[in-house]
Amino acid sequence: MTAREFRVNRRTILGGIGGTFLAGTTGAWAQSPKLPASPVVISVMDVGGALALSQPAFENYARKYPERTERIVFTKAPVTELAGKLRAQQEANRVDIDMVLTGSDGLAAGLANGTWIKILPNFNDKFPKIEDNYEPAALALHKKQGAGYGVVVNYYPSGPLIEYAPERVKEVPGSVEELLAWAKANPGRFMYARPTNSGPGRTFMMGLPYLLGDKDPQDPVDGWEKTWGYLAEIGQYIDYYPAGTGVTMKEFGEGSRDIIISTTGWDINPRALGIVPESARIGTLKGFHWVSDAFFMCVPKGISDDKLAVVLDLMAFLLTPEAQAYSYDEGYLYPGPAVKNVPVSMAPQHSQDIVKRFGREEYAGLIANNPIELPLPPEKMIAAFRKWDELVGAKKS
Repeated sequence: MTAREFRVNRRTILGGIGGTFLAGTTGAWAQSPKLPASPVVISVMDVGGALALSQPAFENYARKYPERTERIVFTKAPVTELAGKLRAQQEANRVDIDMVLTGSDGLAAGLANGTWIKILPNFNDKFPKIEDNYEPAALALHKKQGAGYGVVVNYYPSGPLIEYAPERVKEVPGSVEELLAWAKANPGRFMYARPTNSGPGRTFMMGLPYLLGDKDPQDPVDGWEKTWGYLAEIGQYIDYYPAGTGVTMKEFGEGSRDIIISTTGWDINPRALGIVPESARIGTLKGFHWVSDAFFMCVPKGISDDKLAVVLDLMAFLLTPEAQAYSYDEGYLYPGPAVKNVPVSMAPQHSQDIVKRFGREEYAGLIANNPIELPLPPEKMIAAFRKWDELVGAKKS
């Protein structure tokens, strides 16, 4: 998931914060640290757009527990800056980021660098029955992707979907072969963004092995022969690969692209914000499998025990149904909640109105009747990004 280009009307709480490195925070605990005697300032960095869904819940925590947190400071940054920033802070023993909200891309980069504290099972006492409370697909992401280092806070089945302008696309592609033929007949009118920085782009890349019947959909190095060939071929008819999904939505909305790759959230939210016409339609390709995605809560090594105690408490709060109800937001990560028993009726009225107007009746059937696959594990996702850059993206440099 990438930084949300179109987010509006979100407040940012500004303030300075200094981190303290304690060797103990990189080890294993029998239980979580005790809450501090006086409130602390917590710094949260968002590198995927998760604050759009959860900032009100963070603010509720700060209001409810002023004895634990003096204030919460929110910052946003591109996911590409995360690994280097944290590495530099940790090497200098001056970590000033207490929690990171990230998609699977930032999670993978942090795992590759040894950046994250292992939260589970080290702090199981803060998350009783966590596996029982998750939605099944969110639980699979939590166990396989998070691997104890990232705790799923929001989930959605994602895509890949095609989004098209019905007034311009009269024969809608229904298979990967038809999409390739359409792109060839309409050069420059199809687009997706670079997978490293785009949720829809990443989902398209990971969904193709299922659509094409590749040897091993979970092995981008040795099992994606058809996928890499297909991406290279269709790339001949793509003008360029934007660095983020927002550009594809903008150009689609302006009429310079007719078909783009989308997801449930990227379908609903830009239409709700007026970036994409309300008349835009979505479709799937023959053999469609969902490739799920999520936002994770991660904790960098090097924060003090006082801050760690509050961060763990805050994470547990964010997994309550009341906090999860904010995940419906404006459809950005539809549906959004990662835990069970959070119907849209619990969401703020504005969210209910957005989902009612801009949601799609067909989503319920698509989610119920098609397989939901896990994304690549972190180390294989990094390998897939590298191969895409080498075999596909480099041809447009």
